[in-house]
Amino acid sequence: MIRHLSKADYRVMPWANGRGQTTELIRVEGPEGMLWRLSVASVVEDGAFSIFPGIERNLTVLSGPGFDLAGPGLRLRADPLVPVAFAGDVVLGAEGVTAPVTDFNVMTARRLPKPEVWVAGPGRILPGSGRAAAGETGQTLCLFAPAAGGGLAAHDLLIADRPVDLAVRAIAVRLAVPFPEV
Repeated sequence: MIRHLSKADYRVMPWANGRGQTTELIRVEGPEGMLWRLSVASVVEDGAFSIFPGIERNLTVLSGPGFDLAGPGLRLRADPLVPVAFAGDVVLGAEGVTAPVTDFNVMTARRLPKPEVWVAGPGRILPGSGRAAAGETGQTLCLFAPAAGGGLAAHDLLIADRPVDLAVRAIAVRLAVPFPEV
């Protein structure tokens, strides 16, 4: 099964810390709260990131020069099209923001296996196998198109439980969870 989502399906909401907005592409809930979420946000100035206890995060700069993610004893560089993983409950902030940045975010519950996030070129992309969490079967592949092409508009999202023939460059996310029933 493949689900195709576009801007008409997304929800704009304020950041948890109130200092900006995020566009939530998809959010999947479980009995104990959020399982995973994909979103896009803009970072326009230095400032604190929202804290998400029990959540693993992965951020990929889509446009703009990037910035540093810095906190006590930790400094990570967020460069264009290079995924950066970090814990959602670590105090971090954006530093060195010299121009507006748009980023793609993956958030997963810490109890799940960490997602794989990479920049995929045109070609056949597979959901994968063998990494499902205890009690779960199947995997979900999400492909986010930063730019239009190959039948996708900019910022379209494909969610699949089977191989996808991709005609454009995309941010690929492999989740060790079944295809969502949302």
